[in-house]
Amino acid sequence: MIIPIEIPPNTVMFKGISLDSNIYLVRDENEVLLVDTGTGSFFNSYKAVVEREMYLSEVSRAIILNTHEHFDHIGGNWLWKEYLEGLGIKVFFASHEKTSKSLEKGDDHTILSYYYGRHYKPHKVDIKLKDGDYLRIGSLELEVIHTPGHTSGSICLYEPNEMLLFTGDTVFYHTVGRTDMPTGNFEDLIKSIERLREFQVYIGLPGHGKMIQNWKENMEIIKRLIERYI
Repeated sequence: MIIPIEIPPNTVMFKGISLDSNIYLVRDENEVLLVDTGTGSFFNSYKAVVEREMYLSEVSRAIILNTHEHFDHIGGNWLWKEYLEGLGIKVFFASHEKTSKSLEKGDDHTILSYYYGRHYKPHKVDIKLKDGDYLRIGSLELEVIHTPGHTSGSICLYEPNEMLLFTGDTVFYHTVGRTDMPTGNFEDLIKSIERLREFQVYIGLPGHGKMIQNWKENMEIIKRLIERYI
């Protein structure tokens, strides 16, 4: 049974099952943002919680945002889109403009769907983002931070009012995302980490694992970790 982690006033965290990424739902007014969708293998489990808690009551617009193109973050895209549209919700896909190329082409080399023994069905990306853009959900504005390293199109999202940072696979609790897969680059990751160190963050919300509740301490640990490999 999935127990959602509510982060008032707007955010819910669903910890990823098995190889799934964490999935986040941000709601304000009658709009929602879904950050990453897992592999799709456990979609029904997440959906059951969403329905039980009525998280989508009276929602009319949704953005599905992928922090990057790896299959464990995008495999549920079509399932969530079809489910949301079945509720009468208008759905838009969003990602960094570099990530959008993989999603629209269905590039198995960068998506890594073969690793999961699955097929990825390409789709149009409606909102192609770049560094410094904003995603608007109701009255909320989330800043897009381009953080290449894990992939060339990796992004984080920053909500300044609650100082929440959705980090994708760039930053985890006490560690960082790997850079040895297609479009990964260790030097780019170092630059991205240095940039993220400057943000005032109350809670970091990573693509896998538990939330990061002491940002400065976490980033110091990561700094020392990286220095061992330079």
